[in-house]
Amino acid sequence: MAEDYEPKVVGFCCHYCAYSAADLAGSMRLEYAPNVRIVKLMCTGKVDTLHLLKSFEDGADVVFVAGCEEGDCHFLEGNLRAKKMVQQAKKLLEEIGIEPERLEMFHIGASDAPAFVAACNEMMERAKRLGPNPLKRRVLV
Repeated sequence: MAEDYEPKVVGFCCHYCAYSAADLAGSMRLEYAPNVRIVKLMCTGKVDTLHLLKSFEDGADVVFVAGCEEGDCHFLEGNLRAKKMVQQAKKLLEEIGIEPERLEMFHIGASDAPAFVAACNEMMERAKRLGPNPLKRRVLV
């Protein structure tokens, strides 16, 4: 089973910065794992704790939120709201017995494609280290 394990990574990315960095990474031909799925948001401030938890329920092994750099949000404080949501979701994950390290927040500038790739690779490595999402095992049993 461990040999066949291909982690599922979901990234919620803001339109103006993180998604632009992902697009730039593609233009620069920088590589990251093909099993990273990106959900584009106008602003990470719109992400809700329920969206994050639902991602795990739907089978994601790790989830990340990538927004504008702190102090540089196009919607003023959206990335700071997202940071609070991620912290809240991490606490809830811990309460239900899921490692809070499966969820992370990154602040990535629009022109920082290498930082976006690094975030994807970090989350992929984290997923491999932590193994499959425990909720998957509960559903299969």
